[in-house]
Amino acid sequence: MSTTTENGMGGPWSTSREKTYKKTTSSALKGAIQLGIGYTVGNLTSKPDRDVLMQDFYVVESVFLPSEGSNLTPAHHYPDFRFKTYAPLAFRYFRDLFGIKPDDYLYSLVNEPLIELTNPGASGSLFYLTSDDEFIIKTVQHKEAKFLQRLLPGYYMNLNQNPRTLLPKFYGLYCIQSGGINIRLVVMNNVLPRSVKMHYKYDLKGSTYKRRASRKEREKSSPTYKDLDFQDMHEEGLYFDTETYNNLMKTLQRDCRVLESFKIMDYSLLLGVHVLDQSQREGGEPGQAGSDGRRPVGQRVLYSTAMESIQGDGKAAEALTTDDTMGGIPAKTHKEEKLLIFLGIIDILQSYRFIKKLEHSWKALVYDGDSVSVHRPGFYASRFLKFMSTSVFRKTQRKSARGSYTPLKWIMQLRPGNYFSPVQIIPLY
Repeated sequence: MSTTTENGMGGPWSTSREKTYKKTTSSALKGAIQLGIGYTVGNLTSKPDRDVLMQDFYVVESVFLPSEGSNLTPAHHYPDFRFKTYAPLAFRYFRDLFGIKPDDYLYSLVNEPLIELTNPGASGSLFYLTSDDEFIIKTVQHKEAKFLQRLLPGYYMNLNQNPRTLLPKFYGLYCIQSGGINIRLVVMNNVLPRSVKMHYKYDLKGSTYKRRASRKEREKSSPTYKDLDFQDMHEEGLYFDTETYNNLMKTLQRDCRVLESFKIMDYSLLLGVHVLDQSQREGGEPGQAGSDGRRPVGQRVLYSTAMESIQGDGKAAEALTTDDTMGGIPAKTHKEEKLLIFLGIIDILQSYRFIKKLEHSWKALVYDGDSVSVHRPGFYASRFLKFMSTSVFRKTQRKSARGSYTPLKWIMQLRPGNYFSPVQIIPLY
């Protein structure tokens, strides 16, 4: 759980008035992350490329980094710590699959300062973003790390079959040990680029039970809203052209099928909405220069953007990801406002085990059981998809020259008593 220590007495890594995680200050944690990853990725480059074997998923490599340094590790000004790397060869394969070269991975994570993000969730995790917008580092609980380890062989198979997915893309799993404390971390893709202003952010589960942002969250400069908020603020949903809508829903259906097969539930769709018209009124544009005066480029990792993740026909990423869209998916409101949508499925490291079954049981006693977020995986996936396909994402209805809707299909229904004479024609959209 992350806290802010006031007097520096939180532990050996604590300093006054700095956010801590498990009695470790954020600055010390960032330093240990960069030192550890710098060593382990650099060391991995000396190992020859080969096919991933089943035993590779269960390998754990460990290195001790004393503050005075050693023959293998540099000196540093943090307490001594041990850095563990899980399944290094398997994660190297995942990074290769997404076109992440070791030098680029090191540059993103080690050469530039990590940016700490606020966490709207209840997990108490810390989140760090790399300066180039490519990667998120998240602290995870022991049970989540163990679950990801068990998930890796199936995850490997799924990515091989389909790298175009909205599921989280994991690039590394690590653990920092110091003073009897274990801090586990995952490196993932970044769903919401900093270079694009998100006018609205949502964490959507398809549930209604307590799915409204708190007053404290709403007071933030960039709040993350929830399902009931979305229905209030975008009652008509978000509209996409037919091809994009179909590709998006096909991707979500495929991803939910994978999650259900692993008995995973309680995941969310993280949704960022950039309003192009509003941005132009504010004098900005996607990909505008940041505070350092440099204009950021789009994310370089393959299949990392929203548009790349849902492409159904294997088009080249360059064809649809431009400086103007920054990888966002073009959409509109029912009022024809132009939008860019950024999205990805998050929080998938929740297995439907006994504790979740128990949690659902007591919630169902005091509330509608079909409305709570924790549910059996099959039902959860069905409810999630229904909410996304009907309340959140909708297919644009094409208009004729006169402004009436052009039917995509016609059904002819015979009137009672009339076999082939006057018919009723009903348009279906």
